[in-house]
Amino acid sequence: MSVSVNSRRSRLRSALAVVLTVLVVLPTAVLFLRVLNENTTQRDETALKQKGIEYLVELAPLVSALAESQSSAMQGVTDEPASLTAAVARVQGVDEKLGGELDTTSRWAGLKEKVGRLTGLSGTAEEVYQAHVEVGDLALELYNEVRENSKLNQDAQSDIWYLQETVTVNMPEAVTHVSRMGDLANMLAAAKNQQRATLAVQFGAEIMAVQESVAELTDHLQAAAEDTESSTLASNTVNNLDSFRRGVEAANRGANLGDTPDVSILVTAQSTLTNALKALATVLLKEMSTLLDERNDELAYRRAEAWVLLVVAIVLLIAAAFWTSVRTVRAGRASAAEAGRDVSVQGDNPPGFAGGGFGGTPAWER
Repeated sequence: MSVSVNSRRSRLRSALAVVLTVLVVLPTAVLFLRVLNENTTQRDETALKQKGIEYLVELAPLVSALAESQSSAMQGVTDEPASLTAAVARVQGVDEKLGGELDTTSRWAGLKEKVGRLTGLSGTAEEVYQAHVEVGDLALELYNEVRENSKLNQDAQSDIWYLQETVTVNMPEAVTHVSRMGDLANMLAAAKNQQRATLAVQFGAEIMAVQESVAELTDHLQAAAEDTESSTLASNTVNNLDSFRRGVEAANRGANLGDTPDVSILVTAQSTLTNALKALATVLLKEMSTLLDERNDELAYRRAEAWVLLVVAIVLLIAAAFWTSVRTVRAGRASAAEAGRDVSVQGDNPPGFAGGGFGGTPAWER
């Protein structure tokens, strides 16, 4: 009976060990899969944002080239500037590579067609200006398309969010509005009395738009520098930002709102602003790319860490199962040995006692 009881106990312990192992393995596996899935999602989003930055690097020169094209056309030049030809080729190349993933191909095709129509454009100064305004607005919309479809505008890291807002909204708007402000100043200087009132209103609106873009740009860069782990962001932006501010101050002086604008000052300021923003865009895009690379490295580390923890958990479970199995075997051997001793004691009774000898009857009773 003792052998049977011990055997049942051993089987019960083995079954309990299996149940406990399953209860540990299942939550561990579920937790691991959730961590792995979240990690994969974050890695995919980071990769998409990096592609958005790659697109923006090629898109940035287009706005400045469109500003140059607009100023040239306002001066009667009908040929497309070399800078615009090169900028269009660069965007075309990156759109062929990334346009499908960022869903920008359709919008870029429309913008490219409009840019092509600018060559040889004729008409009044107002008509030429409005044609370039339409193309400039489409370029700003392409910026917005890239930042939304790459999810840069949804980034939870504050410094990246402020930087993308600066690069994709404030900077292209500032270049565009400064260009329009300078060309409107030229148009205002040559306008007749009946046109001056309308142009003056447009000119004033562009001045306000420039000031608003500059104020937002400065605030966003300051916020990014105050809340970043990058050791180079502040030092890399300060010189370019100072140059940009000097250009804005010069543009405001040349605008001379309420009086006749000084076109020569505006032209110089526009050139200073354009160059400063080009350099600033390069720096900020590089900083964003570096921050995303660091995030990607951290996600790769977390992924490896999750795999290591899973392997450790599996090894510990195997070790626990092996230890339980060894204990079960030892317990079974001990039970068998104990049962053997019981049988041996019962089988060693002398013949003179009950259960032994001749029929179990004592000799003195026969």
